[in-house]
Amino acid sequence: MNSYKNPLEERYSSEEMLYNFSPNNKFRNWRKLWIALAEIEKDLGLEISEEQITQLKENAEEIDYEKAAEYEKKFRHDVMAHVHTYGDAAPLAKGIIHLGATSAFVGDNTDLIQMRDGLLLIRKQLVNVIKDLSQFALQYKDLPTLGFTHYQPAQLTTVGKRATLWLQSLILDFEELEFFLETLRFRGVKGTTGTAASFLELFDGDYTKVKHLDKELSSRFGFEKVFGVSGQTYDRKIDAKVVALLSNIAQSAHKFTNDLRLLQNLKEIEEPFEKNQIGSSAMAYKRNPMRSERIGALAKFVMSLSTSSAMVASTQWFERTLDDSANKRLTIPQAFLAVDAILLIWNNIMNGIVVYENRIQKHIMDELPFMATEYIIMEEVKAGGDRQEIHETIRVHSMEASNKVKMEGKENDLIERIMNDTTLKMDKSKIMEVLDPKNFIGFAPIQTQEFIENEVNPILEKYADLIGLKADLKV
Repeated sequence: MNSYKNPLEERYSSEEMLYNFSPNNKFRNWRKLWIALAEIEKDLGLEISEEQITQLKENAEEIDYEKAAEYEKKFRHDVMAHVHTYGDAAPLAKGIIHLGATSAFVGDNTDLIQMRDGLLLIRKQLVNVIKDLSQFALQYKDLPTLGFTHYQPAQLTTVGKRATLWLQSLILDFEELEFFLETLRFRGVKGTTGTAASFLELFDGDYTKVKHLDKELSSRFGFEKVFGVSGQTYDRKIDAKVVALLSNIAQSAHKFTNDLRLLQNLKEIEEPFEKNQIGSSAMAYKRNPMRSERIGALAKFVMSLSTSSAMVASTQWFERTLDDSANKRLTIPQAFLAVDAILLIWNNIMNGIVVYENRIQKHIMDELPFMATEYIIMEEVKAGGDRQEIHETIRVHSMEASNKVKMEGKENDLIERIMNDTTLKMDKSKIMEVLDPKNFIGFAPIQTQEFIENEVNPILEKYADLIGLKADLKV
């Protein structure tokens, strides 16, 4: 326990995402790229034997990391360290490993594979959070609740309609993720500065073979699109774009948890709290929203990383510089791991979220009399009253009732005051009828239903095979 451990690995992220950015996955992809490169070069007429390729395949999985570390200390070059390590394991093929390629061939292409596969994992988690939120929205689409603007009580909405606002943010993120995956390009085989000059020599100037190599290799790794041009590396805008996408998901999650923490303070909606969970080491009664707070903490971290990737993309020199490498090793994996953790926690919250309907009703009835005054004024005018006089009467009663609530801590007695005012002509039974909260929620239920049907369900139907994630927290 004498060296630093990354909390994303120890405490938060899933095994799937941790594997995606693990050394084994990274360096096995390097070897898969070298094998594919050799196979296609052989097919295009280079002198590479089947025995050499067979030996490469036989030694693709087991990697001697100690030897690779020794080579890297000697060469100060990670790619050449692994070329030599692989060559020692497959001596027949030692001379044809990495033939015509540059370091970015394995480094950049593997980065793109990991990004794509990481986003596929994120997509699965997003689909499950969207599913949970949509079920929650439909379950509570008719349940009135106080709306808030400026965190002050406003017109009523419903618990389900509010959930569609969280969903709307996620749908926007999901659409961006889908677009990113659809348009993601592979670096392919481009050479040292993107001109494929080394392959000009290998293929005796036959550009059609170079293009075939580029396209065929990309296709083998599941990429339909390939960068048409590059320097030595793929455009670092890709890094900035993917971290910005992850930042957007983090922003949506943070907004949800801010709302949930406020609602938990009001004792209206609460995140799960387990039987043996401790809210505070000092205050035994506390039920702290630790899941929501954890999401908020991780989300802030992800949002901060988007600046780092943007600075890297904007400061690259010409065909490439190496001041991106250390930054990429830190920023991209950790952004993915943190968003992975965020979505796992969000899924966990939704699987145990609690709604306290009586508490919500109490808060409504504390404020509803004030909201009903506009309706009462209109009814009094219909009954023959003077609008300005009635307004003044209602205003005075409202101020007195407000003082009772604020200064004396008593219940809101505005409706009682109005009903006891003999100067008002409105049928008193109508006043009680109007106090049904469902008279004040507008089209919230149908808006919720339509949103789920029109915008959410098509996603859930398309990715029905991804639904079913059950997220347990490590700590």
